[in-house]
Amino acid sequence: MSGWTLVIPVRGGAGKSRLDVPGVDRAALARAIGLDTIAAAQACPAVAQVVVVTADAEIAREISDACLVVADPGTGLNDAVLAGLAMTEAAAPRAAMLGDLPALRAADLAVALAAAGRHEMAALPDAEGTGTTLLTRTVAGELIPAFGENSFARHFAAGFVDLAREIDTGSGHPAVWSARRDVDTLDQLHEADELGLGIRSSALIQRSSGQGAASSVA
Repeated sequence: MSGWTLVIPVRGGAGKSRLDVPGVDRAALARAIGLDTIAAAQACPAVAQVVVVTADAEIAREISDACLVVADPGTGLNDAVLAGLAMTEAAAPRAAMLGDLPALRAADLAVALAAAGRHEMAALPDAEGTGTTLLTRTVAGELIPAFGENSFARHFAAGFVDLAREIDTGSGHPAVWSARRDVDTLDQLHEADELGLGIRSSALIQRSSGQGAASSVA
C-alpha cells in the first residue's frame, strides 16, 4: 500500500473558544496546537501527503511550502474535511484527522495507520471514547466524515472498525494516547501536557508563564 494522504482541518486563531489558559493568548495557542499537529503528521513516515484545510492566513503562510493548503468553506468541520478530501486521489489510502492533537507523536500515528491499513474503513476514538480523532479508508470510494459530539458511535454504526480496540488487543502496542488526546478544554490540555506537548504549544505556554508548561496548565 502506498503512503497515506492525510487531511487535517485546522481552525487556528478562530478556534478553541473553550480553552482559556491564564496569560496565554487563545488565538496564538490555537495556532500553535494546529501547527504542532501538522508537524507531527509530516514527520510520520506512513504519511505521503498532508492536506490542511484552514481559513487562518498565518497557518497557511507557515505551511504552504510543505503541505497542500485548501480554503476552509466555513460551514463546519465535516464540510472542511470534505473540501480537503475533494483534492485527494480517491483510489489512494486516505485519512482525516483532527487538527487539535498538540501532543501527537509521529510514531503513534504510524501505529494507528498501520492498523487502519488492514481494513477498508477504520476510526480512532478520542481519549474519552466518544469522539473521533482519526478516520481512514484504504480503498476507492467516499470517505464520509461524521465528526462532532458523540461522533465515534456514528462512525462505528457506519461500519468503521474501532482502531483503539484492535491496537490494544492485537498488536502489542499501547493505546496511542497522543493520537487520541484532542484538546478543547484546560483539563484536556493538562493531559496533553503530561504526554508531552509539541514544540510550539510548549514554547508559547512557557513564554507566557515563565514557569514551564506544566505550571501553566495545572
